Amino acid sequence: MNETAVPKSSSKPASNEVSLLDLLQIVADNIKLLTVGPLAVGVTALAISFAIPPTYTASTKFLPPQQQQSMAAGMLSSLGALGGLAGAAAGLKNPADQYVAYLKSDNVQDALIERFKLQQRYDEKYKVDTRKELSKNARISSGKDGLITVEVDDKEAQVSADLANAHVEELRRLLGQLAVTEAQQRRLFFEKQLNQTQDKLTQAEQALRSSGVDASALKSNPQAAVTAVAQLQAQVTAQEVKVASLRGYLTETAPDFKQAMTELGALRAQLNKLENTNSKTSGDGDYTARYREFKYQETLFELFAKQYELAKLDEAREGAVIQVLDLAQAPEKKSKPKKALIAVLATLGSGFALLLYVFIRQGLRNAKRSGETAEKLARICRSFGFKA
Repeated sequence: MNETAVPKSSSKPASNEVSLLDLLQIVADNIKLLTVGPLAVGVTALAISFAIPPTYTASTKFLPPQQQQSMAAGMLSSLGALGGLAGAAAGLKNPADQYVAYLKSDNVQDALIERFKLQQRYDEKYKVDTRKELSKNARISSGKDGLITVEVDDKEAQVSADLANAHVEELRRLLGQLAVTEAQQRRLFFEKQLNQTQDKLTQAEQALRSSGVDASALKSNPQAAVTAVAQLQAQVTAQEVKVASLRGYLTETAPDFKQAMTELGALRAQLNKLENTNSKTSGDGDYTARYREFKYQETLFELFAKQYELAKLDEAREGAVIQVLDLAQAPEKKSKPKKALIAVLATLGSGFALLLYVFIRQGLRNAKRSGETAEKLARICRSFGFKA
């Protein structure tokens, strides 16, 4: 019996891979849509850009007040603690960033809002929203060259220039109210200390006069010893003020703070030792104590008066001078909208979207040709309420 071998029919499953030729074929089949569609969108976007109100940008650049080496630097360094406490009040890390913060402050912004009626101009009901809109339209930055740039956007060219220049004017006004330079801070500090010491010196002088002078007081001759105690007391007071100033921005574990406390402890120990020695040798305790207090206040007054005068000279020489490098002028060309950029981006974006659309559409068509895949798609469509 002859057995006839029947060849088995083996069917290979259709390949799901998509070749580069397949992709090119899809593009060729939809070339009209992929070219005319993006061009139409680009032309439409270009036409719409003509209806957008133009925006003008004006900018000004200025150099903020510089921290100069004061003529009192040598005097302050020679005073030890007294020089340190004055310098501690003025440690500015980055002055340019500080002035940028001033320009963005509510003080300056509120003045600009009132001056240019920005609440009505921006059509805002609340001032807080007007500040946000102003911050959006005004860009303030500091460069590595030390210059501060103010850029302002507005629908009118002249208003943008006026608003940019007004930022600098309002900054000048604010600096006139604040002590921001090193010389101004020293002047305010020593002025306060000088007034307090003057009152205490007057009281000490009156107390000394009321004590009278007798023979035992003259024999004690406290001039040299008491003067030394008074000067040491002045140094202790200055060091205490310095420590109080350091507490404002340093922790107790900081090396500078520990060093200041060590110096204060050493000065107090010297003062206690000298006071104990004088108390044993003084002939008239009441007179000596009052004389010592008088000399102490007198020494402090002389120190503060000298530094106050030097600070006033430095302040007059330094000042809060803002040097404008480029004054803002009304721009001749608008900065926005950029019509060409809008048209190009719209064309490219729509072209990419249409290309993605035709690929997905072709993929769905191919999927429907497979029975299993078509059934899955039908179930998905029914789940979302679409007709398969």
